[in-house]
Amino acid sequence: MKIGQLSKVSGCSIQTIRYYEKEGLLNVPSRSEGNFRLYDEKSIKELEFVKHCRSLDIPLSDIKALLVLKNKPEESCSSINSLIANQLDLVNKRIRELKTLKSELQIMKKACSSGNTVESCGILTSLNS
Repeated sequence: MKIGQLSKVSGCSIQTIRYYEKEGLLNVPSRSEGNFRLYDEKSIKELEFVKHCRSLDIPLSDIKALLVLKNKPEESCSSINSLIANQLDLVNKRIRELKTLKSELQIMKKACSSGNTVESCGILTSLNS
């Protein structure tokens, strides 16, 4: 299949697929006589793996590390566990930051009623503090 078909099947844009190839996250596809990229089922699986990792917000550098390890089935998985533990720590940190942000926005929302004018808006006043 050509890149356009892979894009439709995977839900990834053509630009994203090309970027992942350039970054070494996908194997270089074979080429047709007309120099079109040709993809197969293995390409779909590779792209699905990368997409799943990205949906978990795993950075591209860590996805590369996972791909290297994926091709070494005899290796210990301790580095994979460590990578995921680090990712979980980052997610927990972001959750704490988002909770703080939510709290601040809730306070700001209570600082003004919809009947006020812009001049007496409690939200704008709180932003100037």
